[in-house]
Amino acid sequence: MATTGFLSPTTIKIVGSLTTSLLHPFRLQLTKAKPARKLIIRAARTESKGVSLGFRAPDFQLSEPLTGKIWKLDDFESYPALLVMFICNHCPFVIHLKKDIVKLSDYYMKKGLAVVAISSNSAVTHPQDGPEFMAEDAKLFKYPFPYLYDESQNVARAFGAVCTPEFFLFRKDGRRPFELVYHGQFDDSRPNNNMRATGRDLSMAIDCVLSGQPLKSVQRPSIGCSIKWHPEKEV
Repeated sequence: MATTGFLSPTTIKIVGSLTTSLLHPFRLQLTKAKPARKLIIRAARTESKGVSLGFRAPDFQLSEPLTGKIWKLDDFESYPALLVMFICNHCPFVIHLKKDIVKLSDYYMKKGLAVVAISSNSAVTHPQDGPEFMAEDAKLFKYPFPYLYDESQNVARAFGAVCTPEFFLFRKDGRRPFELVYHGQFDDSRPNNNMRATGRDLSMAIDCVLSGQPLKSVQRPSIGCSIKWHPEKEV
């Protein structure tokens, strides 16, 4: 069948489609890309409460998941000062400071400070804070201090701890019991506030304790995640 110089409507339609495709081969890619969103860590903030200075360190007997050893307050009796930290694995405020907590502890433990960390978070509501993962965390970050598990949460209640991280610095004067001299923040650094962690507040307090100097009466509270209490059991 002979062809003519005219294009059929069907041919015109096909050519038009091809022309449109050729003119816009990357139509979808020409759409303006949306800027990447900055990751913002959001967590419920809880401040450490005003436990009275002079408060005596409560006795405790807790296991260390990494070694299986049972630790008691009496194990630190020979030290001039004791730092008790309530921390956990998952809290962004703790994660933000973990490496710096290790550095500070390493430094002051060589100067005679005793240090112990305690996790009181419920493994029922937060399995990632359970003893198995605590042992992994202690090994991963090379904690120079024992990291103890307060499964009953009785120790946290005895100390009046409410958040992670929370720092209790005790001084020992001879045979007298450990007495609280500092209950405040690590420093001003927080996740996403672009301030470098230095441990300034806590290290200044430790310096005063180890040198026998008085501490400032004004102490800024620690801020972190709330301790994850066990869910209430139905009677």
